[in-house]
Amino acid sequence: MVEAHATVDRAEEPVERRLPRRTPKKRMLVIVNPYATTVSNRLKNLVVYALEGRYSVEAVETQARDHATELCREAAAAGYDVVVAFGGDGTVNEVANGLVGSDTPLTCLPGGATNVFCRTLGIPTDVVDATEHLLRMADDFHPFRVDVGRVNGRYFVFSSGAGLDASVVERVDSHPHLKSRFGEYYFTYAAVSTFTRRYLVRPPRVRVEVAGRSLEGVTVIVQNSDPFTYFGRRPIRIAEGASLDSGSLSLSVLKRATPLEIPTLMPRVFSARAETLHRHRQIDGARDVLQARVTALEELRFPVQVDGDYVGEFRDVVYGVVPRALAVVA
Repeated sequence: MVEAHATVDRAEEPVERRLPRRTPKKRMLVIVNPYATTVSNRLKNLVVYALEGRYSVEAVETQARDHATELCREAAAAGYDVVVAFGGDGTVNEVANGLVGSDTPLTCLPGGATNVFCRTLGIPTDVVDATEHLLRMADDFHPFRVDVGRVNGRYFVFSSGAGLDASVVERVDSHPHLKSRFGEYYFTYAAVSTFTRRYLVRPPRVRVEVAGRSLEGVTVIVQNSDPFTYFGRRPIRIAEGASLDSGSLSLSVLKRATPLEIPTLMPRVFSARAETLHRHRQIDGARDVLQARVTALEELRFPVQVDGDYVGEFRDVVYGVVPRALAVVA
């Protein structure tokens, strides 16, 4: 009889004690790039509808270059709990530039061709899986801070390049339909054709001044995190020692690019080990970099990209790092 009475008492306990408790809905701003490779209006609506189950969501589509940066500055000032970059790496870059220095964390949904930063943070590359990941995150919300790189006042989260790399980005971005259809294979075609047209005859040469050294070359890669990019599922590692929380940058310099050197260089690029690449005679570099200056050696300006987004041609740029400047959640 005592046992039966105890069972009845437990059954009459308040129901709320036995149900999982959920945190109040956090305010979420979703920045959508409607022109990103895999983003469609239907997909945006499905994602927003799903996220509304756990967040108080507002979604805004970008209208022009740097629009996302302006929106995110306003979101940080308004006290949003999180901002989602739903697009490619260029969208992530603009969002990061709007949130640097604030307490509003960035996260992302993969909508581009490569989605380097999403992968670096461990967010799934499939948008459905990534949405589920963000939903689970609502009950385990722990923002953390990461470093950002800076070049002439523009921030970047994973990499920047001057020279051949930036020329390839410029060409790929000028043909978005080919980029969307052929992905990394169009990047490969663009790299080969850009190299043969511009970098075989008279490439823009630069001088890199870093840590008391002076290096000359035709391409400079600066990384704030690892890897540099992906070819399909394969990570491409260029600079040694790059990390989101190291408080420094890593850089690599391609000293010369000739038809005799490139065939020996490419297998090392695809080896997925940066130390293998750095043993090539035409590669030099530095790690634990706090500042570096890149200057044109001739009248030719050199192109620059940040996080896979072409930003123009310059005669002189200065790289630096801002430790723990960006809050992220993943």
